[in-house]
Amino acid sequence: MSRIAVLCSGGVDSSVALMRLAEEGAHDLTAFYLKIWLEDEMAFLGSCPWEEDLEYVRQVCDRAAVPLEIVSLQREYLETVVAYALDELRAGLTPSPDVMCNRMIKFGAFIDRVGDRFDFVASGHHARVGVRNGLARLFRAADAHKDQTYFLCQMRQDQVARSLFPIGDLTKAQVREEARRHGLSSADRPDSQGICFLGRVPFDDFVRHHLGERPGEILEASTGKVLGTHRGTWFHTIGQRRGLGLGGGPWYVVAKDQESNTITVVHADQLADRARRCFRVPLPHWIAEPPGRSHIGVKIRHGQRMDPCEVVVDDDGGLSVELVGVDDPGIAPGQFAALYEDDECLGGGVME
Repeated sequence: MSRIAVLCSGGVDSSVALMRLAEEGAHDLTAFYLKIWLEDEMAFLGSCPWEEDLEYVRQVCDRAAVPLEIVSLQREYLETVVAYALDELRAGLTPSPDVMCNRMIKFGAFIDRVGDRFDFVASGHHARVGVRNGLARLFRAADAHKDQTYFLCQMRQDQVARSLFPIGDLTKAQVREEARRHGLSSADRPDSQGICFLGRVPFDDFVRHHLGERPGEILEASTGKVLGTHRGTWFHTIGQRRGLGLGGGPWYVVAKDQESNTITVVHADQLADRARRCFRVPLPHWIAEPPGRSHIGVKIRHGQRMDPCEVVVDDDGGLSVELVGVDDPGIAPGQFAALYEDDECLGGGVME
C-alpha cells in the first residue's frame, strides 16, 4: 500500500485528485494544506482566503475520510519564492514565482519536511507522469488549455519520480463533473488566479509594499517622445498592455531601462515590428534527458500555445532558441521557456 501525501488547496482540482485516490482504496492517504507567510503578514493589503480555503479542504477530507494536516512553510516561502520574485523585479526582470513555488516549496520544502513519511506526493496539477528508459517523465495534460507543465518545468528528476497528478487525464469539464458526482462544494468554485503566494492580494499592492514607487517617464519607441509617467519599472513587463494609463492606445511595453528609470512603448500598429524570434537559455534544466533532436516545441508563458523552435547548444552549454515561423513581441528577460518533445516537457530555463 503506497503512502501518499495529497496537497489540497480547497480548489476543485485538488479536491477531485484526493477523491480519485480515495476511491481507488489502495493507498494510505494524508491530506495537507500548506500555509504560507503572506496570508498573515500581508492580510492588510487584501482579502486573504486561507480560512475559506481551509474550510473547503476540511469538507473534502471529511467526504473522503482522509486525515488532514496543516503545514506552515511561511519562512521557506519568504526565503525562496518571495525573495526570488523581489530580486528579479529589482533587477528589471520578469519573475515566474509559480515555477519556483513548485520546485522550491510544493515539491521541495514540503517533501523535506514530511518526505520520510510518504512514498509519493499528489497534487491537483493538470499534468501527467510516465517512465521511459528508467527515468520519470513529465507530460502535458489531457486538457491542453489547462495544462500546467509550464509551471512544473523546473522540477528535478527525483521530484517528478515521487509525484502523482491524478487528474492529468481529465479535462476541466470532467473534473467539475466528478466533483458534482461526489457532492463537493468546490465543484463550481472559480479557479484561483494570480501568483501562488499572493492569494487575493493585488500584485501591484504587493510590489508597492516591498519596493515602493519610483516614478519615471514612459517613452514612445519611434520618436522618443514622453507620453506619460510610470510609478516604477517593476510594475510592468515586456508585452504588457494594461495599466499604462495612456490615451490613444492600445500601447505595449517593449523595453525597460533600470538606469534611466524609463519604460518604452509602441502603439499596437507598430507592435509587430518589435517582435523577436531568438533568445538564449543560458542554464537549461532537463527533467530527464536533453532533447534528441534540434526541432522541438517551446512555451514562453503559461497557456495552450506552444510554438515550434530550433535549439542549438552553445559552446558554454547554454541554448540558443529560434522560434520557427512565428515572432513574439512578449519575450521578456527573466521569464521561463519550457521546452517540449511532442507531449513531454523536457524542462527549460530562464530566457535572456
